[in-house]
Amino acid sequence: MLPFAGAGPAARALVARLTAVILELALLTVHAGAQAAFEAAFAKAQRLLAGTPGYLSHELRQSLDCDVHYALLIEWRAVEDHTLGFRKSAEFTRWRELLHGHLAEPPRVEHYRSVPAPRGGDGLLRD
Repeated sequence: MLPFAGAGPAARALVARLTAVILELALLTVHAGAQAAFEAAFAKAQRLLAGTPGYLSHELRQSLDCDVHYALLIEWRAVEDHTLGFRKSAEFTRWRELLHGHLAEPPRVEHYRSVPAPRGGDGLLRD
């Protein structure tokens, strides 16, 4: 039996909305020696994301291989929440003021969708 197969339309719509999350991946390179200053600025800047319509969550990760590289992962309900909402807002202007002086190069930003894993008839993942 498939998950939620017996669920009503409202429950199926909720599951569809929750699983249609867009992941923004921003690859950031900071100036050598500026990691602590960047992280302090990010602690302030991240608050600007939380109030944005369509924002769901975020996480900043530092590379173990090259400590000036960071990956910023942000979950949005729709890509437009980022591109038309946040990026056109006063909060984005402040975001840039706080962070971009620490960056050695422009961030590389892409948006990703989930790709369903193949499943057998019983709903279990298969190799």
